[in-house]
Amino acid sequence: MIVCIAEKPSVARDIAEVLGAHTRKEGYIEGNGYQVTWTFGHLCTLKEPHEYTPNWKSWSLGSLPMIPPRFGIKLIGHDPGIEKQFHIIEQLMQNADEIINCGDAGQEGELIQRWVMQKAGARCPVKRLWISSLTEEAIRDGFAKLKDQADFQSLYEAGLSRAIGDWLLGMNATRLYTIKYGQNKQVLSIGRVQTPTLALIVNRQLEIANFQPKQYWELKTNYRDTTFSALIRKSDEEIAAEEEKNGGKKKIIENPGIDPIANREEGEALVERIKDLPFVVTSVSKKDGREFAPRLFDLTSLQVECNKKFAYSADETLKLIQSLYEKKVATYPRVDTTFLSDDIYPKCPGILKGLRDYEVLTAPLNGSTLPKSKKVFDNSKVTDHHAIIPTGVYAQNLTDMERRVYDLIARRFIAVFYPDCKISTTTVMGEVDKIEFKVSGKQILEPGWRVVFAKDVKETTEEKEEEDENVLPVFVKGESGPHVPDLNEKWTQPPRPYTEATLLRAMETAGKLVDNDELRDALKENGIGRPSTRAAIIETLFKRNYIRKERKNLIATPTGVELVQLIHEELLKSAELTGIWEKKLREIERKTYDARQFLEELKQMVSEIVMSVLSDNTNRRITIQDAVAAQAEEKAKKEPKKRERKPSVPKEKKPKATPAATSLTTANVDSLVGQPCPLCGKGTIIKGKTAYGCSEWKNGCTYRKAL
Repeated sequence: MIVCIAEKPSVARDIAEVLGAHTRKEGYIEGNGYQVTWTFGHLCTLKEPHEYTPNWKSWSLGSLPMIPPRFGIKLIGHDPGIEKQFHIIEQLMQNADEIINCGDAGQEGELIQRWVMQKAGARCPVKRLWISSLTEEAIRDGFAKLKDQADFQSLYEAGLSRAIGDWLLGMNATRLYTIKYGQNKQVLSIGRVQTPTLALIVNRQLEIANFQPKQYWELKTNYRDTTFSALIRKSDEEIAAEEEKNGGKKKIIENPGIDPIANREEGEALVERIKDLPFVVTSVSKKDGREFAPRLFDLTSLQVECNKKFAYSADETLKLIQSLYEKKVATYPRVDTTFLSDDIYPKCPGILKGLRDYEVLTAPLNGSTLPKSKKVFDNSKVTDHHAIIPTGVYAQNLTDMERRVYDLIARRFIAVFYPDCKISTTTVMGEVDKIEFKVSGKQILEPGWRVVFAKDVKETTEEKEEEDENVLPVFVKGESGPHVPDLNEKWTQPPRPYTEATLLRAMETAGKLVDNDELRDALKENGIGRPSTRAAIIETLFKRNYIRKERKNLIATPTGVELVQLIHEELLKSAELTGIWEKKLREIERKTYDARQFLEELKQMVSEIVMSVLSDNTNRRITIQDAVAAQAEEKAKKEPKKRERKPSVPKEKKPKATPAATSLTTANVDSLVGQPCPLCGKGTIIKGKTAYGCSEWKNGCTYRKAL
């Protein structure tokens, strides 16, 4: 008998139907020489510390670091349903002639099923079903091309290394920080990916809270109802930033223009200098160009788009696309590529034909050979799975939320076969008394793929300046005339708080701000977390009360801020360093790095972190504020204010605080004064003009919290 094991009952039913197994038994479906059974996702997990040695049951600094000589697995929890299903699987596997692993075709799916087979004591040969969609055609094709389990050994080793790495760092660092700094009030959860992710949010928040706005002035002039801006010479820092954005390539950058206007007097003098002189058009250049259709979705870009457009959380989007996959209308979701492999190309006409609700958009593609662009089809950019696309199965019985996600995927897929959008960019240069001015405008000549998205979808060009979208009047080189100069006062703006969309991008690129698709692809190697786990990491930060949400912004709680400030070990909180570890895990998957070496390095790192924290002789503590207490405190603060209101006394309007600044001062302002310093533990909190500080500041304590 051949035993097939899937990851969910619904997937098992689809597979059984294709295989001709129709007899339902308890915990499996039988027929045609097959027994098709299932797990419920993870059935097994790594053992708890006390299951290796009783001494590790109690939390004590003396037992750290905990490094088992050999890791073992166990069934998850004490769920009778899980135990019952496992025993059914165990019995089937011990009597099987062959096992077919039908788990999700990814690292996590491989680990889930391998652990179950190990725990069940399976001894017979094992094959692997590797498919990217759950359509009947894909399942039949997959069973016709079953692979040997040995082909996926490196995938399993990468998944196992990830799980052991998370156990080693999570178990040791969590106990270490909880006992040392947590006042025995709350577990301070530390994780290999969650802590660097929290650090990204906290560091951004501190940047905003400590931001000092700077005033500057812009010189503009209006000529023929068109606003021209004076060219400003770039600083050395801006030139260096441009080079970094271009991948570190140094190139000769022209740097015309006036020096930045440092004060109002200087700006007004320039206005006086040019206001009565004629404006002369010095050049008119027109450049025709093309805009390519947006890339197909990988999981991260789909989560980003859904957060931007519908405010769906990363976790919600993952659940929705997983549901679309299980309903057979979309392909495998946990992918990190935006490309398709060449073997998908012949199937594309059939997929387009299946998009019956989009016939108005697919009709122009009928009867002609579909274009095969390297921006879409590239085998070198596809490893285990291709980008997320529709399967061609008619999408029906979808919820409203599922329909929205499906619509994004379907339109992206249709758009890549449409012609490029043809544009014309006009740049007009002018001059007044040797001061150069510039304006740009863009005109869409042929919309091409843009018709697929209509007007409700903003594409990548939305980030360009609005004036770039303007269609300019016709200018002629050498023309001149009167103009009206103006001086605009501006203030530098702080960086924006992270949203789930921008945080996902930051996790993908280890915190580097990158707009360029090609450069982002290169940085994915060093991203933190995997596409399939990033949503869970963000959810974990919410559950631990390290972050909360204000509208779409992610805001760190006082506990989250203090935890990151407390951690001095860069390996625990640096997105860049964590990205290097993630890269090694990917290399294990590709057989270019040894799993044992990775684990030895991780053990060494854990030992060093333990030694570093144990040698900290300060009396630092973290203010523990759980979610319920925080809400109660907020409520208590609001109620007295309502009773104390005196309408007869007019109140002076105060500027609205930014979410980030508010979050760093969530505790009642007066209650902080006199509290022990959470950083050094020696001094007490004092209040200054712009921030709270420590009474030991003269002796070197750097604690600071903005008012």
